[in-house]
Amino acid sequence: MTDEHAMHHEDHSHYGPGYASPEEAMKAEPEKVLYSIALYGGTGIEEPDYLATIDVDPASPTYAQVIYRTPMPNVGDELHHFGWNACSSCHEDESKSRSFLILPGNLSSRIHIVDVSDERAPKLHKVIEPEEVKEKANLTAPHTVHCLADGHVMISMLGDKEGNAPGGFLLLDEEFNIAGRWEHKNEGMHYNYDFWYQPRHNVMVSSEWAAPNTYTKGFDLDDVAIGKYGHHLHFWDWEKHELVQSVDLGEEGLIPLEVRFHHNPDSTNGFVGAALSSNMWHWHKSNGQWHLEKVLDIPSVEVEGWPIPVPSLITDFLVSMDDKYVYLSNWLHGDIRQYDISDASHPRLTGQVWCGGLLGKSGNIQGHKLNGGPQMLQLSLDGKRLYVTNSLYSTWDNQFYPDIAQTGSYLLQIDCDTQNGGLKINENFYVDFGKEPAGPARAHEMRYPGGDCTSDIWV
Repeated sequence: MTDEHAMHHEDHSHYGPGYASPEEAMKAEPEKVLYSIALYGGTGIEEPDYLATIDVDPASPTYAQVIYRTPMPNVGDELHHFGWNACSSCHEDESKSRSFLILPGNLSSRIHIVDVSDERAPKLHKVIEPEEVKEKANLTAPHTVHCLADGHVMISMLGDKEGNAPGGFLLLDEEFNIAGRWEHKNEGMHYNYDFWYQPRHNVMVSSEWAAPNTYTKGFDLDDVAIGKYGHHLHFWDWEKHELVQSVDLGEEGLIPLEVRFHHNPDSTNGFVGAALSSNMWHWHKSNGQWHLEKVLDIPSVEVEGWPIPVPSLITDFLVSMDDKYVYLSNWLHGDIRQYDISDASHPRLTGQVWCGGLLGKSGNIQGHKLNGGPQMLQLSLDGKRLYVTNSLYSTWDNQFYPDIAQTGSYLLQIDCDTQNGGLKINENFYVDFGKEPAGPARAHEMRYPGGDCTSDIWV
């Protein structure tokens, strides 16, 4: 270590979790461990869902292998999205550390706290039972987990205790006790799903899926026609915890799922992907109001045996740490796309790879047919490695890609050209969740111990 590096290390040694800025995050060491949830819902295997720890260090003898499994105590949780107790929003607080993952069960409403102080062998720390969540907050179906700068953890909840919309937002304190609800009232919300906050602009954005009583049963197009799926984006006053503006995306913005702000905390630019409409919308603030514009459309495709043209179904996307690229997954069509968003109003396609899908354009990796379609994405902090899994939600998987229940999920890594644009599947990396000890498992969201492109927020 050079003297300069030693000084730099000493200067930062007293800081809390995460990084001082997105620029600092991009200079971090490459990820060596990746966490993915793995689940057994709808497979016929009566085993608990678990947290899989995967070696992603190319120099390691166990590269591209699951090296540890942390099972949950119950069967049937449907682990879905998960997040950290602390992130870069707490960077100035040396009393905090990024040492716990919060793993909610979307179906069970059980919330698991996992200790990752030993990052290669996480262990269960605490379980919050659904009865307590229902009694204290009248909420169910946890989804997105974000750490807050004050030490609280916030979770979007998609239903009330009966599984009806609109749900709300649950707060946990630093000891992982239920601290109540974040919002003062949920009037104006139709449904709930994802959220992202940007304190410098006193804003939180939230999106809409459907009531748990609707989506847990599988997808029915008739439910869309009668208004059981969302098409609004909501802007909240972050300090007052109040809904201040809702935008109806209408028929062209059906099922707006993931929401992402730019990582630069000074920016008011952000994006939402409307899954069923298969388009992307850009928002920004001007003259005190939030404005939305549709910036990207992916046309539906006629597929033999399907009663309607098949939408691409944009189910996940993320923004690179330098705010240069958007990566999105088309779960039904089967491709992942890279867009240059240097001009946020005019995304420019710069890369595309095929990872399964209904259009039959995908190849094999290490002799494996890529079943299902690309779904959850996670990007390395330096923007060069994109990881992808293929499970959406067990009942939806069984409807659109029934093979996943027998074959299990894949986990792929895609090399990203960050200079000129471009995507290429890494042929040396394939994690086969079909070969898990208890049987084929579904893999969904992913995180790294050092933080990632969908968990860290700067204040």
